[in-house]
Amino acid sequence: MEKRSVNLIPFSEFLVKNGKIDFGEIIMNVVIFVPLGIYAGVLFKRWIFRNKLFLFFLISLLVEAIQFIFKVGTFDITDIITNIMGGIIGLMIFGAIEELFNNPVRSQKFINIISAIGTIVVISLLLLLKLNMLPVRYQ
Repeated sequence: MEKRSVNLIPFSEFLVKNGKIDFGEIIMNVVIFVPLGIYAGVLFKRWIFRNKLFLFFLISLLVEAIQFIFKVGTFDITDIITNIMGGIIGLMIFGAIEELFNNPVRSQKFINIISAIGTIVVISLLLLLKLNMLPVRYQ
C-alpha cells in the first residue's frame, strides 16, 4: 500500500466482492487473536477479566498502529473490535479446557501439546509458502 488510511466507523466497510458481503477478513481477525486469549488465560490467571480485555485492546491497537506507520494496511476500528472478540473467545476456550480436565496441570499439558503442534504446523506452512509449494502465492 502506498497510502495511509484510517477507518473509525465500526463495521462500515465490509469488503463487498461481486455484490456479496465478504466476511473473510472479519473472521480472520477473530481467529488470529484466539490463541492470544488462550495464552492470556494461562499466563495471567490472577488478572481480572477487564485487565485481559485491556491487554487485547493494547495489542490490537499496536498492530493497527504499526500497519498505519509502515503503510502495510489500514488502521481500522473494526479490526480492533474483532481482535478483542477473538481474545474473548480464546479466554472462553481456555475456561472450557480447564472445566473439561478439572485439573490445572492436565489442562496446562494439553494446551502445551496443542500449542506445540500448532507451532509446527504454522512454521511448516510458512516454509512451504516461502518455497512456493502451496497453491496460494505470497507477494
